[in-house]
Amino acid sequence: MYVPIFKKRISYEAGTDMAHRFSAISYLIAGLIATIIAPMLSAKTLDTSHGTASVRPLVTGLKTPWAFAETPDGAILITEREGQLLYVTDGQAMPVKGVPEVFDRGQGGLLDVTLANDFAQSRRLFLTYSKRQSGGASTALAAANLSRDGTALENLRDLFVMTPAATGGFHFGSRVVEDADGALYVTIGDRGTRMLAQDLAHHAGSVVRIASGGEVPDDNPFVATEGALPEIYSYGHRNPQGAAFDTRGQLWVVEHGPRGGDEVNLVTPGTNYGWPLIGYGRHYSGAKVGLGTSAPGLAQPAHYWDPSIAPSGMVFYDGEMFPDWRGDALIGSLKFDYISRLRPSGTRMAEVEQISGATTGRVRDIQVAKDGSIWFLSVADGSLYRMARD
Repeated sequence: MYVPIFKKRISYEAGTDMAHRFSAISYLIAGLIATIIAPMLSAKTLDTSHGTASVRPLVTGLKTPWAFAETPDGAILITEREGQLLYVTDGQAMPVKGVPEVFDRGQGGLLDVTLANDFAQSRRLFLTYSKRQSGGASTALAAANLSRDGTALENLRDLFVMTPAATGGFHFGSRVVEDADGALYVTIGDRGTRMLAQDLAHHAGSVVRIASGGEVPDDNPFVATEGALPEIYSYGHRNPQGAAFDTRGQLWVVEHGPRGGDEVNLVTPGTNYGWPLIGYGRHYSGAKVGLGTSAPGLAQPAHYWDPSIAPSGMVFYDGEMFPDWRGDALIGSLKFDYISRLRPSGTRMAEVEQISGATTGRVRDIQVAKDGSIWFLSVADGSLYRMARD
């Protein structure tokens, strides 16, 4: 499927996670998306350790795409940060009605989309977004049901809203993943105020865990801790923009460091991952981060990059098309325009390959499709691509 969308907005986020936007051009009537079906473009190629892979566009013309999900019947849902959710099927891209109003500022907006484990029966999905609040804005998690025709969200409600709200437009996170038991994990950045990540009375700089209906699970690590918000599962995170479960059901997150020190972390309950007390980078001023690279009681990353690659979407490969990669993590780089392949070994990871080419510009999200191909969103040209071994 190749779907050029007749609207165009050119945007740019800095190679670090300091967001900047250039000019935008929109030449359709507001709210209208017109699409045409065009002949399939000839495939580009990527050289990989698995041999040459073909790469074809599935959707083009996107405005600041942030996340996507493939439905069981082959449709695609794509979020655009400015606040639009698209439903792509049969060569057409349609705006979905009923999306929550977003705080479209800096890195804020409509962010992740994740299908519930039982989506095929329930049509339930989850969205993360920046929500305007008194005192600023918060990372929020909403649940809704997608109508059968894909045109609208029904029964939309917030399951979680970060508290208290924070000012500014930085470091919202924000991924949501669901475990096999139906618990939801949401990543939240420090909102640009570093020490909030060490404050258990604030959700900023944490991974939160809630039940599928928004309730706090009884076994969350800080439920009985006085002064702590009970949704917090782990803390000391700077700006985690990727999250995924590995093939053994372990949760990993990938997060932006400052100038250097982007991290992959294996998330365990109650753990403090150190920001801003420790880190492997330096502040943008050039000053050392906190106490240095380690301190008692603060977890070490499973892997870190220096210089920063500005990592975003993350997935563990579990398909058949690239069998040598099974169990490996795939992470998009927004700064250096490649897909990082990392191999886990116990509680650590090592980068074993950088997959790059003309199509891997500013990779924001990455998923494994049902057929084992690898799909990824490029912010550089506003396209969703499919990488496959033909």
